[in-house]
Amino acid sequence: MAGRNACRIGVTGPDRGGYAAWAATRFAVWLAGATAVRMTPRRTQPLDSVHALIIGGGADVGLLPDEVPAETATGDDAWWRMRLLDVISLPLIWLLRAALGKRQPEAERAARDEFELACFEHACKHELPVLGICRGAQLINVALGGRLFRDLTGFYEESAAIRSILPRKSVAIEPQTRLHAIIGDERCRVNALHRQAIDAARLGSGLRVAARETTGVVQAIESVDTHAFLLGVQWHPEYLPQHAAHRRLFSALVAAARRE
Repeated sequence: MAGRNACRIGVTGPDRGGYAAWAATRFAVWLAGATAVRMTPRRTQPLDSVHALIIGGGADVGLLPDEVPAETATGDDAWWRMRLLDVISLPLIWLLRAALGKRQPEAERAARDEFELACFEHACKHELPVLGICRGAQLINVALGGRLFRDLTGFYEESAAIRSILPRKSVAIEPQTRLHAIIGDERCRVNALHRQAIDAARLGSGLRVAARETTGVVQAIESVDTHAFLLGVQWHPEYLPQHAAHRRLFSALVAAARRE
């Protein structure tokens, strides 16, 4: 497979809203040398026309096979001294999200759940590389029989819960994981826009934890099969294109798609 147009990456999202995330993801995929194809429940694309799949972020996953309260955990989080590129680019992304974001009605969220589950099933059946972003990582876990925490309040009783598009949260990456090989470090600064998270005590079949924050909240999962590119991150790397570590996630996905 050669050329940008020859490598097409399907990117799922909602029918309405989500335009800032789509634009940022499309740019990240373009930087990685491929073409992003937007896919929504009403804007379907032939699944056999894409070479990899990104399950995008957005509204919380509605499909929960089980619900449990989050247990209390301790930890802290250092403040991030923003780089010059953060100061320039992140306010622009924030404005885009504020201007283009829309709340999703429950019916539309349920339709998106079903649509993305079908896309994920196709990707698994045909061994397509998959990257899940925030909601997408959670959906991967649920699709494979895992469980989510609906409310994370208990995790932040002794440390403030960070919700920011800025890379203000530090996560520890497990050694000898695909994520570690991609990021190239044992720690990484990430943003945080989520309200629920993956329950480490009940991961989906064939998954392992690849990164956590200091409170114990799961920040990344991946396939235990080293030959399969199946990776989910709780943060939004598409909003951090100025950081090489986050660009590498998209580059790794595109590289895996080109090998298919």
